[in-house]
Amino acid sequence: MPDRDGSHERTVFFVSDGTGITAETLGHSVMTQFESLRYRQLRMPFVDSAEKAREAVQKIAEAGRRDGRRPVVFSTLVNPAVNAELKAADALLLDLFESFVEPLEIELGMKSSHSIGRSHNISDSEEYKARIEAINFALAHDDGQSSKGLQQADVILVGVSRSGKTPTSLYLAMQYGLKAANYPLIPEDFDRDALPSALPAHRAKLFGLSIAPERLAEVRHERRPNSRYAALDNCRHEVAAAERLMRREGIRWLSSTTKSIEEIAATIMQEVRLDRRSY
Repeated sequence: MPDRDGSHERTVFFVSDGTGITAETLGHSVMTQFESLRYRQLRMPFVDSAEKAREAVQKIAEAGRRDGRRPVVFSTLVNPAVNAELKAADALLLDLFESFVEPLEIELGMKSSHSIGRSHNISDSEEYKARIEAINFALAHDDGQSSKGLQQADVILVGVSRSGKTPTSLYLAMQYGLKAANYPLIPEDFDRDALPSALPAHRAKLFGLSIAPERLAEVRHERRPNSRYAALDNCRHEVAAAERLMRREGIRWLSSTTKSIEEIAATIMQEVRLDRRSY
């Protein structure tokens, strides 16, 4: 039955013989196109045997009975025997490998490796090592903790507290192996009307994040309710001062208010001309 707002609720499964990250990422991107749809998400990783596939089919059936409508299943199973078991499910089954790999095999005139978890089998690779090093760098240089080694940074994010700097830094590190530091712009910087002293030497690497004051107040209130830090008038003052400082210093910046971390990261990579990627 439709919910009160006319939307429907379903269960969406992301089934994979690996971590399920690929299925979930692609599936979620598709599902977000249906804004009024209410749905539960369930990732089912490491479905790498016929027995596990049959267990998945049972869970899918249970969800269908509970919801009163067929679940949606995004699958990235590469083993034909395991995939055949999953196809017995009473669901809308969207086989992402079948959708993309088979047409590519025809176009390229060659067979794919059909290797389970191949995209994540990089524990001994240089890309993996670079990613771990980048994560450690982001953690060591989070929130202006250290200015040591900033010359190694690929990008340095600046902005008021709680504008999205930390999650963006970690996303750049985990997804792309980029060394991202971040520095908060605080009232003392606004009083001096100057950037933190460690940053001017790395001006070419600076990128700013701003945020709508109303949203900033909401986020800060969750952390420190009823504080001056979270007060709307203080948030308005800090955001205006930070944006004024970034404009004067010629720092490229964007508002994180309505953007996902993926969108923010993509914009930063484009603006700072970072083209390194880990696959």
